Amino acid sequence: MSNDLLLITNNEKYTTKLKAAFLERRPEINVLVAGDDGAEQAHMALCWHPESDLLTRYPNLKCLHSVAAGVDHLGAALLTSGLPVCRVVDDHQKQGMLEYVLWGALTVQRNFDKISANQSESKWQDFRQRPASDLRVSVLGLGELGQFVARGLAQFGYTVSGWSRSPKNLDDIHCYHSPEGLTELLKETELLVNLLPLSPATKGILNKDLFNKMPENGYIINVGRGGHLIQEDLIESIDAGHLRGALLDVFDQEPLPATDPLWTTKGVTITPHLASDASLATIIEQVADNVLSFVSKGELNNQIDLVRGY
Repeated sequence: MSNDLLLITNNEKYTTKLKAAFLERRPEINVLVAGDDGAEQAHMALCWHPESDLLTRYPNLKCLHSVAAGVDHLGAALLTSGLPVCRVVDDHQKQGMLEYVLWGALTVQRNFDKISANQSESKWQDFRQRPASDLRVSVLGLGELGQFVARGLAQFGYTVSGWSRSPKNLDDIHCYHSPEGLTELLKETELLVNLLPLSPATKGILNKDLFNKMPENGYIINVGRGGHLIQEDLIESIDAGHLRGALLDVFDQEPLPATDPLWTTKGVTITPHLASDASLATIIEQVADNVLSFVSKGELNNQIDLVRGY
């Protein structure tokens, strides 16, 4: 095998940016795009939202590499193809995610959402300062990223719980697992942070049934994937006064259409998928190392479990 890497994304500018970065930082990797001579001979593809017929068009591919920490953007057809799938892991991404979630936690704790809404009405209203320990925060998903965020929140003084698919034991974090454990966790959750990977088991988990298990005035932060959220259920729960609001960074369709009702739902803050991402340098270095490792030894780093989907 050669050091060829097929680059497939749904964004021409991003493709150009990635190709230039490889040329500058790791010129030993032969980066190819659709239409290049020899592209059909590549054994590894670096992908961001590839088309589902990728393997039909490039039958020599033996490995798929996500350009991000998540892999759900590859789509069900590719994730169930049997090919090994790798992802990018970046410790700086953990810090960025913690900072984003802290913004949401402070918004709820210090009533900054209400203060912002009051400003639009020229309304002066004082809010009594509330200690961080009084805010009960729960993190769904205790993988590397979820653990980092949960521990960071605890260090800032918040009362933190977490839920995961399998049992975990983390200092200063009250850990739950199993469906029954999720129900118990939700009973005491004022701020719910979703950091689960998207899989058939977690798709649509942020739904009316889950919201109803939370106390009134609850708040949702979704930094997982758009597919975790049943949007209509969230809007209904907010309009009914059961949920206070939500901070949303991920959506089924991105960019979020201007006509989407989330834009005008009171209490919802929308950010354009910017909570945190891997640095360009990290992407280039990790993917290049994986290409060389795969070519020379047939070994891969940061390979996902195809059954779990992460």
